[in-house]
Amino acid sequence: MNPFDDENGTFTVVAGSHGRLALWPGFAPLPAGWTVLAGPASRAECLAEVERRCQPAAARPGPVA
Repeated sequence: MNPFDDENGTFTVVAGSHGRLALWPGFAPLPAGWTVLAGPASRAECLAEVERRCQPAAARPGPVA
């Protein structure tokens, strides 16, 4: 099984130097130049975080008045 597809695995959300986001398996060393933004968490939680971070600013929920 590909470790990136493991529904039961632990992941982090990482960003490269150009701002590209990715899921990274929790057991694997982080590649040089990448920064952890979120996690460790489940694959589903990390995918939701990537989707949240990729939404246009106008579509993001704001504070409730």
